[in-house]
Amino acid sequence: MARADKFAVEMGTPSMTLMDRAGTAVADAVARYPYPTRILVLCGPGNNGGDGFVAARVLAQRGFKVRLALLGDRDKLTGDARRAAERWRGAVEEPAAVDLDEAGVIVDALFGAGLARDLDGAARALVERMAQSGKPIVAVDLPSGLDGATGKVRGAAAQAVETVTFFRRKPGHLLEPGRSLCGRVRVADIGIPDEALEAIRPQTFVDMPALWRDAFLVPAAGGHKYSRGHAVVVSGPAWTSGAARLSARGALRAGAGLVTIALPRDALPLQAASYAAIMPRPVDGAGELAELLADRRLNTVVLGPGLGGGEQTRAKIDVAAPGRRLVLDADALTSYEGVPWALAAVAACSDGLIVTPHEGEFARMFRGDGEVLEAPSKLARTRAAARRLGAVVVLKGADTVIAHPDGRAAIAENAPAYLATAGAGDVLAGIAGGLLAQGMPPFEAACAAVWLHGEAAREAGPGLIADDLPEGLRGVYSRLYAAIEKA
Repeated sequence: MARADKFAVEMGTPSMTLMDRAGTAVADAVARYPYPTRILVLCGPGNNGGDGFVAARVLAQRGFKVRLALLGDRDKLTGDARRAAERWRGAVEEPAAVDLDEAGVIVDALFGAGLARDLDGAARALVERMAQSGKPIVAVDLPSGLDGATGKVRGAAAQAVETVTFFRRKPGHLLEPGRSLCGRVRVADIGIPDEALEAIRPQTFVDMPALWRDAFLVPAAGGHKYSRGHAVVVSGPAWTSGAARLSARGALRAGAGLVTIALPRDALPLQAASYAAIMPRPVDGAGELAELLADRRLNTVVLGPGLGGGEQTRAKIDVAAPGRRLVLDADALTSYEGVPWALAAVAACSDGLIVTPHEGEFARMFRGDGEVLEAPSKLARTRAAARRLGAVVVLKGADTVIAHPDGRAAIAENAPAYLATAGAGDVLAGIAGGLLAQGMPPFEAACAAVWLHGEAAREAGPGLIADDLPEGLRGVYSRLYAAIEKA
């Protein structure tokens, strides 16, 4: 954001104009809500506080009763923050002397995305008072105490009902617990030109269709099932084969032309009776899997859901990997506990690898690897893992992060809370496999799979179970195809 601000100034917009627009955007947000007219603006010693001074002045001009308190010494304000303070005609109070209970709404303009250390002393005490007040809070840029890069709380942070940020969202708006603490996030246009992005070249994105739509394949009139790829899902024994069947259904609904499920012989009757469109093949052990995969038209393999862990699973991965696209999930990942270098070797000989761990599996995979596990945020950990493996990593959760070894990363925000249900991850692995089978590049396929997974959950609605997710894709695909054709 510092670079974006500098770019705008170099293009002819004075920095004070940017602050005036930012503060006015905050005032607009406060004025939209049916709050009482008593507004308390809490300003910090930097530019975030300067935005607060502007917001206070604009709100007072509109007839609201505004009180303003400054954390720090007014005489020590510098730059645009000092100029904004000079234009405020009201009193500047000490925060300790202000009764928060008298406020109808609090504007949190203490610290923004540039916070570089944990809050302590008077700053932390004030934020804790805000948090305990029960008053609606509108945060400027980010709730004070929230790290804009990681989404983590640095000492203390108060829950906002709304956060007004500028130009683009920051990772802290999307990564938990930041996402929850921000409330509704409103992005205000303060006059920074979009051309600034060309100079900055950000590598972090929100996972949405605009990110991967150009690589998404809409079925062509002249296409056929063989042109849409053939995915194989490898299953474990009968009592765990339900997970593999969920993955296979996900791959089929995601658009793979053919899907085979490779099962031990004891599980064949279950599959034969459950889903007619998925072809069962008897496969016991790595040797028989190699025989099946001698047909190079079987171009993508999903391993892990219900497969079981250990050396036998690694042997199956070894025969599946050369020259093929892989999705590894669940048991396939825990089979590499503490030896991520061995998984990196799998990635090196494959035609593209996506791994989809949840936090527990991720910790086991990288056990002892401090560079990965001790990275400062979920975003940084996922990027470090992708570099280490040479693979696309999908670190699942409420704020799923997808990372490519080249540094590109996306953060998902569309998954509803009720998606957290047994088997949902198995379906996600299958969706990713189905997209890979059709020829999507691994990063775009992973991003699309995560987004489609979240949208399928919304389509299914509250109370969903994993079996509902493949069916939910039908409505999602209808809307997505229509949007692509319209564009």
